[in-house]
Amino acid sequence: MIFTSVLLSLVIVYLASKLGGELSKRVDLPPVLGELVGGVIVGVSALHLLVFPESGATATDSYLMSFLQWLGHLSPEATHSLFESQSEVLSVLAELGVTILLFEIGLESDLRELSKVGYQAAIVAVVGVAVPFAAGTVGLMLLFNVPAIPAIFAGAALTATSIGITSKVLSELGRLKSKEGQIIVGAAVIDDVLGIIVLAVVASLAKTGEVDVLNVVYLIISATVFLLGAIFLGKFFNTSFVAIADKLQTRGQLVIPAFTFAFLMAFLANAIQLEAILGAFAAGLVLDETDKRKELDQQVIPIADILVPIFFVSVGAKADLGVLNPAIPENREGLIIAAFLIVVAIIGKVVTGWAVFGQPQINRLAIGVGMIPRGEVGLVFAGIGSASGVLSKPLEAAIIMMVILTTFLAPPCLRLAFKGSEEPTESLDSLNPLQEKEPAEINS
Repeated sequence: MIFTSVLLSLVIVYLASKLGGELSKRVDLPPVLGELVGGVIVGVSALHLLVFPESGATATDSYLMSFLQWLGHLSPEATHSLFESQSEVLSVLAELGVTILLFEIGLESDLRELSKVGYQAAIVAVVGVAVPFAAGTVGLMLLFNVPAIPAIFAGAALTATSIGITSKVLSELGRLKSKEGQIIVGAAVIDDVLGIIVLAVVASLAKTGEVDVLNVVYLIISATVFLLGAIFLGKFFNTSFVAIADKLQTRGQLVIPAFTFAFLMAFLANAIQLEAILGAFAAGLVLDETDKRKELDQQVIPIADILVPIFFVSVGAKADLGVLNPAIPENREGLIIAAFLIVVAIIGKVVTGWAVFGQPQINRLAIGVGMIPRGEVGLVFAGIGSASGVLSKPLEAAIIMMVILTTFLAPPCLRLAFKGSEEPTESLDSLNPLQEKEPAEINS
C-alpha cells in the first residue's frame, strides 16, 4: 500500500505540475510559477489531496488517504502509518529533486562568462544580496519580533535573483547584449553563487537552532573554501572525467559518472555541516568546464524534468495560504509581514542599479528592476526553510507570496523600464576595456 500511495501521489504531482506549468506558459509567465500554484491547489490550501505531517496535517486531512483507506480496508492506525511513510518518500524525492536542480543550475552557470562580466556586475550582485538580507532580517526582528533564525532565513530568501526569468525577458526585448543586460545577467549569476552560500549557512544555523558567531564564521569560510576549492580542483579533475566517460561503453557512460560525482560532492558538503545542495551546485560548476558540458546538459534535463517538479509542487502543497486570510483577525499580522517582505524585496533590488558607477548614460532603473524576480531560486529557500521546520506558517506563506509577486511583476516592469530608452549599441566588452587590449598594451 505504501508503493500504491506513492504512485498515486506522483500522478497528482505530475498532473498539477504539468497543468500549472502549461497554463503559466500560455500567459507568458515562468512555468515554475505554475508548478508552485498547482501545488498550492492540490495541497493544504485547497483540495487536500497532497498534505504533509510537518505542516501539522494528519491522515484524516488527506482525501487521498481517505480514498486509500476505503480501497484497502485499512484501520485508522494503518492509515496513519501509511500517511507517514508516503510523506517521507515524497519528501526524500523532493530533496533529490532540489539537489538535481542545483546541479543543473551549476551546469548552466558558465565560469568563463562569469570572469567576463567585470567588476560592475560583482558590485551589483553584492549590493543585491546585502541590502535585502540586512533590511529583511533586521526589519522582521525589530518590527515583528520574529526570532533570529526564522528572520535570517526570510532575509536570505530575499537575496535570490532568477537568472532564467530575467534573461528570457531581456532576450525578448533585444537587450540581452546591451550594457544593462550584461550587468543584470552577470550579477544574477554571481547572486546565485552568493545566495547558495548564504542558504548553506542559514540552513546549517537552522539545524543547530542558535546563532553562534564563531559557527557562522566557520560556515561562511567553509562554504566559500568548499566552493572555490571544488572549482580549482575541477581543473585537474575535468581531464580524468572525460577520459573515464570516453572509455565506458554501456548506457549512461556520461550521465552516471556525472551524477556519481554530484552526489559525492553533495555528501561531502553535508559531512562538513553544509547543505547537500551546495555540493551539487559546485559539482555542476566543475563539470561545466569539461568538453562534454553541452552533451551532459542535454542528458541531465530529462532526469531533472522527472524529479524537480516534485520539489516545486511539494513546496506549494505545504504552504497554507489560508493563514493569510484577512477575515481572520490573527492572520492579519502574516499579511503585514508579507507586505513588508514584498516592499523590501522590490526596493532591495531596485537600489542595485545605483551601485553602478562610471556609466553616466546607463539605465539604472532597468538594472534594478531586472534583479527583482526571485523565481525558482526563492522557492528553493522557502522549501529548505519549510523542511527544516524553522519557519512559522504565516512567515512561510509570506515568503511564497513574495516570490510569486516579484516574479509576476518583474517582466512587465522590465519592459516599462526599457521603454523609450535608446537601443543598445554597446556590448559587455565596453564595460571591461582590458578585454579588447593585447597583453603588451595591458603590461605597458
